[in-house]
Amino acid sequence: MTSTERVTAAFSFQQPDRIPRYDGFWGYTKEWEARFGHQAALTDMLEWVPLEGTFPTRMRQVKEEGGWIYEIDQWGRLIRRQVGSYFAETLEVPMPPGTDPDTVTFDPPELDLRYLKAASELETVHALDAAKEKYFVVGKTGGPYLRTTFIRGEAEFLMDIAGDPDFARVLADKMADHLIGIAREQIRRWSLYDTGVFINDDMAYNDGPMFSPESFEKVFLPAYRRMVREYKAAGAKWVLFHSDGNIMPVLDMLVDAGIDGINPIERRAGMDPMAIRRRWPHLILIGGVCNTDILLNGPVARIEAHVRELIDLGRHGGLVIGTHSINPAEIPPAHFEAYHRTCMTYGNFRT
Repeated sequence: MTSTERVTAAFSFQQPDRIPRYDGFWGYTKEWEARFGHQAALTDMLEWVPLEGTFPTRMRQVKEEGGWIYEIDQWGRLIRRQVGSYFAETLEVPMPPGTDPDTVTFDPPELDLRYLKAASELETVHALDAAKEKYFVVGKTGGPYLRTTFIRGEAEFLMDIAGDPDFARVLADKMADHLIGIAREQIRRWSLYDTGVFINDDMAYNDGPMFSPESFEKVFLPAYRRMVREYKAAGAKWVLFHSDGNIMPVLDMLVDAGIDGINPIERRAGMDPMAIRRRWPHLILIGGVCNTDILLNGPVARIEAHVRELIDLGRHGGLVIGTHSINPAEIPPAHFEAYHRTCMTYGNFRT
């Protein structure tokens, strides 16, 4: 099977030739490549990510001063980051307190610059074709919680959710409208009709969501229902959901909204793949190998037992095994080797 055939079979709850994998890395080192092979061989899935921000036409570097780079990002935020670093500090947001959402117009989803993944449209097409030959390619948008914090501010939006849920819903709905437009365009431009789109909306920590289930139902559930409906109407075969942390208190509502699968299923945060499969037998599971606990702490025997359990769970489809954002500097190579070796040894379903 190709990667596309393999993941399609798993998503359709049919037996693939082997367990599909979805492994991502923060900096795949030469040492790991020498030990485990090329990174591309370790995953069957690949996200193609548009420039989904609300204000990409405002993007610019403001200044570099004292070891800091100040810039306006695609969400219209003034941020600063230390030279050479990845994470940034938000200094100003485009919709601070006192802003009337009706007076704010986002850049249109149809902007060509959002979907260029190379120097030209033709090179983008060639890059996409090459990616589809190797991987099951899915699109991506954010979700109405996290992306709204980008334009409102995290603390401010959480206060809105708690203190003025009607206003918070207006903001969430406005963001959902924007993201629906982005999804429609990427599905059409990148021909994602046979795969689908991830909604990435980190909304939880180890103990649960950043808000109550009641707040999710009032502020976000209507947006999620509409997003999933519109993504599928635009042609997405599957709509998948990503959030770190423990989303169990709102998972019933996400499934009710039409979400087809979830990722990354962090054991450390109380996300038990076996219990989830029993409760939602038709929910696609993507991940399950918790790199913040099992893969990090081991020992090897524990890793092997956990991975074999996941492989058995996915033997007849419904599961893509995977890690989440591995940093090789943090994970002992022997631990990743135990995971990789177990997948290779026990994950072949045609022998």
